[in-house]
Amino acid sequence: MSNIILIAPPAAGKGTQAELLSIKYDIPHISIGDLVRASVTDDDTKNLLREGNLLDDDLICCILEKRIQKSDCKNGYILDGFPRNLKQAKMYEKLIYKLNFDLGIIISIEVSKDEALRRVLGRLTCNNCGAVYNETEPTMIPNENGTCKKCGSILERRSDDNIESFMKRFETFIEETKPVIDYYNESHDVHFIKSINIETTFNEIDNIIRNEV
Repeated sequence: MSNIILIAPPAAGKGTQAELLSIKYDIPHISIGDLVRASVTDDDTKNLLREGNLLDDDLICCILEKRIQKSDCKNGYILDGFPRNLKQAKMYEKLIYKLNFDLGIIISIEVSKDEALRRVLGRLTCNNCGAVYNETEPTMIPNENGTCKKCGSILERRSDDNIESFMKRFETFIEETKPVIDYYNESHDVHFIKSINIETTFNEIDNIIRNEV
């Protein structure tokens, strides 16, 4: 199984797709956002995340390097939210060369700004089991009492799921992450798909993977 890189603007559904792929192919879903949130402890860094800012590239790569060297990544893994800029992309290339890993399959998931904002404002997360729901998506509606369908815990909105933070994150994607797609597309096959709904998007990604491996 190959490594998979999912690149997309905020709320394009890459986290949901990564979870589905993780289950089907039995490889870990590595969410850089979750890794960073779990790794930082000081209030200043948490505030940066809450405001939609990116953290230091070296810190993020260091956190990622430790994660992908764990035994569950030996058959591949899914990267969600990395690389976010050209510096990270080049640092990651050096890292996988050092570890003798393959770059893998690169998939760009596209969604409009208005649709992404609609999804962000409806998103709910379970802090207990990590399940994600959305009040605007019929297939992702939580229990009527606002609890998780998997574990029954109360759902919460992420602190950075607000209009101000979204606008900053989306602009950052356009300015810093979109050039990564162009960079990869010069030397690798980048697969482009539209984020329509969960099932359709998953089937498109799955077809790409099955044709590549």
